[in-house]
Amino acid sequence: MSINGDLSFLSLVFGASIPVQIVMLILILASVFSWKYIYIKIKSLKLAEDNASEFEKYFWAGAKLSQLFNSTSQLGQKNIGLKAIFHAGYQEFQSGSSGQNLDKLGKESIRRAMQVAYNREVDSLERHLPFLASVGSVSPYIGLFGTVWGIMNSFIGLSNTAQSTLAQVAPGIAEALIATAIGLFAAIPAVIAYNRFAAKVDRLAVRYESFMEEFINNVDRRS
Repeated sequence: MSINGDLSFLSLVFGASIPVQIVMLILILASVFSWKYIYIKIKSLKLAEDNASEFEKYFWAGAKLSQLFNSTSQLGQKNIGLKAIFHAGYQEFQSGSSGQNLDKLGKESIRRAMQVAYNREVDSLERHLPFLASVGSVSPYIGLFGTVWGIMNSFIGLSNTAQSTLAQVAPGIAEALIATAIGLFAAIPAVIAYNRFAAKVDRLAVRYESFMEEFINNVDRRS
């Protein structure tokens, strides 16, 4: 390929060496899955935030805990977020307190039941975040590997010619740099999304923990 030939993006991609094309394919697949998980996390975190806000509104308004529990016990309903944590705590409260004042052992039993539900909900919120973190941290290096390989092949090809010119080395360097560009294209959105989602998960986790403590105090007062 001469410097006056076709140096469009697609021609450089399809004209690259096999290892560089494999690197590009890996990075493109990583980017596709990143955007898929970004879309999933946007929906799931929005649902969790809306769920928490809606449930807190009724809880802090002084609604009866038994009514809230019945609303979370409807057949076929899957509780998530605060509803799942509340359901686990009140179910343990019902089975252990028998309407009497809570003792220290009863409070610990409720806290353990809610902690199990809390861990399950936080684990669900953090799903796919490790993948985004891995793509964000590894993709630039994968792209750099493709770049190094492409440039190395270009200079090896020059060593076999009697006269080296810019027209001979430019296409190889250009196709190699595309690998780095694709790596950055995959990494930057993944890093931004990971940081944003991780911050949202931390805020929701704090809300869940605060609710757990307030719930135990609440049932202690009402019992």
